Amino acid sequence: MKYIVFFLLLSFNLSASTISAEEKIYASVLHALFPAKENIVVWSDDPKKEQIFSSISHVIVTDTKERADILFLFHTFHIKSKKPKFVGSYVLLKHYKDDAIGGFYWQKGRPNLLFLRKNLLKQGLRVENSLQKYVEDSF
Repeated sequence: MKYIVFFLLLSFNLSASTISAEEKIYASVLHALFPAKENIVVWSDDPKKEQIFSSISHVIVTDTKERADILFLFHTFHIKSKKPKFVGSYVLLKHYKDDAIGGFYWQKGRPNLLFLRKNLLKQGLRVENSLQKYVEDSF
């Protein structure tokens, strides 16, 4: 019984540290993309991610895509909005390769972050110097 409790606590702790890491990464991404904005309005198709975004300072979560500064997509393949899109999987990044400004996803237990230069330019966005090493010319 003691081992079951230990493994439950360990898995909860690992899950919490993953969420904390995601929160820090998303905060860095948002503030690097919109350094001059006092409040950044985001829309997400994932309620669990909305909780992460809600905990980031100066980020407001909206339920309307039209009011958002950026859309975060984790499950949806049919968004036609002209708003900047940031995806949460390799599959979505491939699907939105001509549209997404970047993506963050876990692959083989490792975080992957990248921005697509041509799509950033299309949206009139730049990435601050701290994240320039993640900007790529092609995908």
